[in-house]
Amino acid sequence: MTAYQAGLAKFKEAGAQVLGISTDNLPALNYWSKEVLKLDFPLASDWQRKTAAAYGVLNTASGFANRASFVIDAQGIIQHIEEGSTAINPDGTAAACSRLKPR
Repeated sequence: MTAYQAGLAKFKEAGAQVLGISTDNLPALNYWSKEVLKLDFPLASDWQRKTAAAYGVLNTASGFANRASFVIDAQGIIQHIEEGSTAINPDGTAAACSRLKPR
């Protein structure tokens, strides 16, 4: 999340909205997003794990979501996915957003 916060200007330049989703509960997310990470983008709780399951990133054995970044276009279609350690670095995701930017 800190890397996405640091690179937020790249996403804004591409006309993209960053939204973080975590399987943590809302009180924990509010604390981390506001007090610790000081995020300037929304962080949503997927406490019931429905979104993680729908996007195919829920590890059912652990009950947690695998790290992933999705680029979703204006029509709601997934255009790019970064998974695992590459999802932590926002460069690939930001580049995908730039490719979708209207000219």
